[in-house]
Amino acid sequence: MRGIARNFAFGFAEKYLQAALALASSVILARLLSPAEIGVYSIAAVLTGLAQVFRDLGTGQLLVARRELSMPEQRALLGIALLMGWSLSLVLLVLAEPLAAFYRQPGLLDILRILSLNFLLVPFSSQVTAMLRREMRAGALLQMSASYCFAQFIATIALAAAGFGPCALAWGSFVATLAGFVAALWLQPDGMAWRPAWRGMRALIRPGGLAVTANAIDEIGVVAPDLVAGKLLGAAEVALLGKAQSVLSLFNQAVTSAVSPVVFPLFARQAREGGDPVQAYLSAAACITALSWPFFLFAGWYAAPLVELLYGHQWQGCLPLIRIMCGAAALYSMFSMVRHLLVATGHIAAQARIDAIAVAGRLSLLVPGALAGLQWLAVAVALSLVLRSWLVLRCLRGLYGLELAGLLRPMRKSAMATAAAGAPALLAYAANGGAEPGPWQMLAGAFAGALGWGLAIWLQQHPLAGFLRRAEWQ
Repeated sequence: MRGIARNFAFGFAEKYLQAALALASSVILARLLSPAEIGVYSIAAVLTGLAQVFRDLGTGQLLVARRELSMPEQRALLGIALLMGWSLSLVLLVLAEPLAAFYRQPGLLDILRILSLNFLLVPFSSQVTAMLRREMRAGALLQMSASYCFAQFIATIALAAAGFGPCALAWGSFVATLAGFVAALWLQPDGMAWRPAWRGMRALIRPGGLAVTANAIDEIGVVAPDLVAGKLLGAAEVALLGKAQSVLSLFNQAVTSAVSPVVFPLFARQAREGGDPVQAYLSAAACITALSWPFFLFAGWYAAPLVELLYGHQWQGCLPLIRIMCGAAALYSMFSMVRHLLVATGHIAAQARIDAIAVAGRLSLLVPGALAGLQWLAVAVALSLVLRSWLVLRCLRGLYGLELAGLLRPMRKSAMATAAAGAPALLAYAANGGAEPGPWQMLAGAFAGALGWGLAIWLQQHPLAGFLRRAEWQ
């Protein structure tokens, strides 16, 4: 398919820019704000993040995946997005005070009120983003993302340095949303619908509702650890858990989130044109595991210097949490693209069932884990990822006849590359005599591991090495 590699390149550029600015912002804010201040904003962020799932009622996915898309349908989808977004803004304003009282965090009130403003503008920019994804215009998406990220970075750091405390992050988010809205007006594709319509909304609510149900249930599972920790442990513990998860999410920011915006339209296009999206998924999973497995291995071994470098010594309490969750994150990386495969092939209800069972299982593990302490909460998070992986595998077998052996076969080269990366990295780790490695040991391990990994990728002719050679850039 022409231009796929070019779209991947723009996708990676977009996400690397996001990851670089988010990392730089996190490093600076970790020194400007206390763990308790960051923890208060983290609680607000997960609450509004949960509301964000309902914001467009799945209209973004429908804009990308529908076989035919008429102007009346676009207007109806915009009407749904505006109705949901503006309603959620009002709901968040009303609930801000009760939520602040529930978490016994007075500062939460102002943060939630500021964040509610985002829901007024996001429906417009999100529709433009979805249409650009449908047309696979990754260059325009990169420009929109750059506008958003630079605005957020500059505003957040400036306001935090000026003494705005955790509200600096909330105002930075609104400034970014405003910048994204202006960029959407500038970069909108031809024939974009800007006038909402109510006619035809009912026919689109059901498929959109299924998609948003699955997303909402999944988001509950994502934010549940922070919400449970915030209620049962405290704001500082939320911040420690968040920093541990942020280290592990570096891979998602650098790779998975860059691949997803291209993979989903690719799966959808193959499904529309009679191709084989399952084979496309297996190829994507092989490439992802070739990167994810060495990353999580490295993150577990070198957690101490990595955290010291990124966030400073005051965050060393998150080291055991990182090591507990690394293995489960590596396991689930094989299945991270399945959601896009199911939605693209019309199995939205199956994805909703997976999310419902997985989230119910996660919640049943998180509460007793939190009652036992922060490290047991991390164990609960890890076990819930193992459960989700098993549920996804069972779904792949039922819908596509994909057995475990068929899934693992494309991953064998990834396992060999991981071993080739891990052996020299382990030697550098062991050279420290059992003590926590320092930054020089981490750099030596990373360099030696990268050489071993690259050699294994090349000698095996891994799909990751062959992708850019086979793809057409025109």
